[in-house]
Amino acid sequence: MTDFPDFRSRTFLLDHIDKAMGFYHPVALDPSGGFYNVFSNDGAVLDARTRSLVSSCRFLFIHANAYRLFGRTENRDAARHGLQFLLEQHRIPQTLGYRWQFDFEQGKRSKEDSRNITYGFSFVVLAFASALKAGLPEAAGWLDEVVEVMEHRIYEPEAGLYADEASADWAITRAYRGQNANMHACEAMLAAYEATGKTWYLDRADDIAHAISVRQASLAPLDQVWEHFKPDWSLDADYNFNDNADGYRPWGYLAGHQTEWSKLLLMLDRHRPTDWHVERARSLFDRTLAAVWDEEHGGMLYSYGHDGRIYDDSKQQWVHAETIAAAAHLAAKTGDQCYWNWYDRLWRFIWQNFADHTHGGWYRALKADNTLATAERGIPEPDYHNMGACAEILTLIDDIRP
Repeated sequence: MTDFPDFRSRTFLLDHIDKAMGFYHPVALDPSGGFYNVFSNDGAVLDARTRSLVSSCRFLFIHANAYRLFGRTENRDAARHGLQFLLEQHRIPQTLGYRWQFDFEQGKRSKEDSRNITYGFSFVVLAFASALKAGLPEAAGWLDEVVEVMEHRIYEPEAGLYADEASADWAITRAYRGQNANMHACEAMLAAYEATGKTWYLDRADDIAHAISVRQASLAPLDQVWEHFKPDWSLDADYNFNDNADGYRPWGYLAGHQTEWSKLLLMLDRHRPTDWHVERARSLFDRTLAAVWDEEHGGMLYSYGHDGRIYDDSKQQWVHAETIAAAAHLAAKTGDQCYWNWYDRLWRFIWQNFADHTHGGWYRALKADNTLATAERGIPEPDYHNMGACAEILTLIDDIRP
């Protein structure tokens, strides 16, 4: 029988974050600007050129969190390094947009994709809020600016949600509407509230949360969070069905987004307790685990369809990270033993299958039988989900020990 560590221990969680940071730092830091984005599972840099807006923001986030947890100036310096790159290379002064992706070599950009994508803007907000939390006050003005741009350019007051994408010059708004960008906008607004104390951010987070997890979810056959909508925010039930080319907009009910909303609803509830937050968080979590837990091999399968049948049977690290954080929140809020049981059960699976005990961090994806699905780590996932989950659990640690 495998001996497991105490997954509810502050010491364990801090050590786990530290080892994951060790996978990326200092090797990921590019002295000429920003961070390298693509790595092999042994930590070698595989692509020194590609820069993704989401990865740039997530690197800033993990270094800012590490500084807050460990107090190491090298992490604050790395966060400031990331902030500078975000402003000098991603931000476009003429339009106040942010470049989605480009190649970066010898201090110069090429192959620029300058679309204004709300998912990316949400992470820009999160990055600036994280910088503020880490003691980088210069981020405050940039936070104000990007939120004002989002309000002016892509917010749709009649829906209470953000459109998904606009052209580089803002002239054309894509017809697609999606929950994913709005979910991360909710996360970002919560972080901005915690960084600034401004209740506007909390109000916006609460509005988005209800709009997506209740109102929009009620349009879907399973009354769970659906990903895709038409321009009038009516359900788009078949968007990207059997087409996996767009990794940011896959078809199906994504297990990790159901539990990520559980986590966000309870993070929101910490600041603004409301009965529906807890009720909806429990419903999303309970129904999801019942649908996707693999009784044969363990772990969570990725997605399912309107009939409740599994659609994508891969196992993704971010899904398990968000679910342990949701289980911890539910355990802390409700005191129900079942959530402590899920927390430990999930961690045991992660420890045996996702955690890289040699190099640190987690493998990115597994096949249904738990064999590795990829030999790479990187865009857009520098262990942001699992380090963020552990950091969030640390805020609850005194409440999740029965």
